[in-house]
Amino acid sequence: MMSAMRSEETATPDYAIEQQLTAAGATRVAGVDEVGRGAWAGPVVVCAALTDLGTPPKGLTDSKMLTPRRRAAIAGELEGWLVAYAFGAAGPEEIDEVGMTEALRRSAVRALEALPERPDAVILDGRHNFLGDRAASGRPWPVRTEIKADLRSVSVAAASVMAKVHRDTLMAGLGHEEYGFAANAGYPSPVHQEALKRLGPTPHHRLSWSYLDDLPQWRHLRKHRPEIEGQLSLI
Repeated sequence: MMSAMRSEETATPDYAIEQQLTAAGATRVAGVDEVGRGAWAGPVVVCAALTDLGTPPKGLTDSKMLTPRRRAAIAGELEGWLVAYAFGAAGPEEIDEVGMTEALRRSAVRALEALPERPDAVILDGRHNFLGDRAASGRPWPVRTEIKADLRSVSVAAASVMAKVHRDTLMAGLGHEEYGFAANAGYPSPVHQEALKRLGPTPHHRLSWSYLDDLPQWRHLRKHRPEIEGQLSLI
């Protein structure tokens, strides 16, 4: 177990997945990753990134493996190194209205359609294809899902870093200092939870999330959608 964890922590993304797709006929492969799925406040953000299969910035890996300072530095290098990148997002009201799976799909489509070059293959981090079936969605890109792609694929690692830095910057700019958004990016830190108990949700909070069930004085604000994915509780 320990050796497996050490191997994962030192993993260096490469182009093996991209090369498999290009060997199968793809000419432009986009790496796609999301951030903000489990947050209680703020948007979910997706980044789509295109590379030329060249040597990436040193230290590039899954954004979660990097310190904020190192992540920001690598993002600065990626801005000039990537062939193209684009963001798509869905805000709290849209998430409450359609649920997280559909919000992710919309965000990913927005990011991919914002690229100056339309990719003809997409690598998604994880096992779930939230972009949906190509024929059903009417989109031109086939999707390859890969577990731990942000540790294995340069394109997805780049998308992971860019999405994280972009969303963190956005959350820090929202204000509401009592909730600690600049430090917790809308995730349920102790500071965030305490502010919610005292002050209730802001316009940036997702009101269909179950944390409101644990706040008696604010429970009446809860938006109920029976089919929405379960979220973490305050307790």
